Amino acid sequence: MHLKPRRTAPRLLAAAVLAATAALGATSPGAAAADGVTGAEPAAPRVPLRVATYNIHAGAGEDGVFDLDRTAAAIRDLDADVIGLEEVDVHWGARSGFTDEARELAGRLGMRVFFAPIYDLPPATPGAQRRQYGVAVLSREPVRGAWNHEITRLSTQTPDPVPAPAPGFAEVTVGVRGVLVHVYATHLDYRADPSVRRAQVDDMLGVLAADRGPKVLLGDFNAEPGAPELARLWGPLADAAPGGGKTYPAADPVRRIDVVTVSPDVTVTGTHESGTTASDHRPVVADLLLHRRGR
Repeated sequence: MHLKPRRTAPRLLAAAVLAATAALGATSPGAAAADGVTGAEPAAPRVPLRVATYNIHAGAGEDGVFDLDRTAAAIRDLDADVIGLEEVDVHWGARSGFTDEARELAGRLGMRVFFAPIYDLPPATPGAQRRQYGVAVLSREPVRGAWNHEITRLSTQTPDPVPAPAPGFAEVTVGVRGVLVHVYATHLDYRADPSVRRAQVDDMLGVLAADRGPKVLLGDFNAEPGAPELARLWGPLADAAPGGGKTYPAADPVRRIDVVTVSPDVTVTGTHESGTTASDHRPVVADLLLHRRGR
């Protein structure tokens, strides 16, 4: 896999993408269904892909109990080809047992993973691993490139923070039966003041504008799709589930803040939310069709 620099807004180049050997022969559920249709051509003009977004709450359920086995089972049940994860701990702290959640989940699920830290802090004790927290992308499909982009953030780790560029906006390019798709995972600011989220939207759109081909943006937006600060997203992207159900909090949701969005050249054939309480958010799944370019 080739990772190359990008000629776009400031970002950090990914160091590596981990691949679980069990994933090398994986086939998407949509692709398997398409191949089973009588008379289907091997080079069909539309390529199915199932994606999902899931804020995993650092592996803790709605009950506040850390249980990564439960998290993995909830992700497995989504049966998605590519999944954007938010609130991922990597050796972060006692709340998640200093576990590398990105690597652990990838191993248990037999998927490739790219982790994009928002925070990268010194170890809690001398000789320990660095403490990291951010977003991740899991993929059954081959990952051709991966980047950790900077967007505007208001740090939770420093006193009296001011908005400033910081990493944690993940992008991977995934090869799906001959089609390259750009998949992005994001976690927008949670504060009531919408100004940082508005700046983050502008920054993300700058990254997306530098890419060609089908695009899928997954994430916890910490705002409902109709919020004014998200308005500039709509046009370059479309909400995959405009009539979708609420996603937060998981047990009795009152807000739809976990969102799948797609570029105009991607067709949405179905969406649903899972009722799992393995996190304090519900995951959202979307079935997509990617369109091959004419030859």
